[in-house]
Amino acid sequence: QVQLVESGGGLVQPGGSLRVSCAASRSIVAITAMDWYRQAPGKQRELVASITSGGRINNGDSAKGRFTISRDVAKNTVYLQMNNMKPDDTAVYYCHADDTPCGDYWGQGTQVTVSS
Repeated sequence: QVQLVESGGGLVQPGGSLRVSCAASRSIVAITAMDWYRQAPGKQRELVASITSGGRINNGDSAKGRFTISRDVAKNTVYLQMNNMKPDDTAVYYCHADDTPCGDYWGQGTQVTVSS
């Protein structure tokens, strides 16, 4: 089992930057993949970016060119750095652990609001 705790959400102005963090309860290199998803009001949850246990990164369409996923293995923490943010980035951002074949786990989410 994996517990995930997100932090770092908040209010940011358009064009600004924000970094959200996800602390896992055990080693992230033993987890198949760690992902960031987001869900805006009235929309489906979508993949933002993921990083595999081996460090391979996959970016969703929303992340390309502006968002960067990274990790600190020593801290069992995954980050999502978001730059040049837009109002459409407003959403609840969720951390997800793909712990195949044991299961998958979600954090509680952190609200990110982009507004002037």
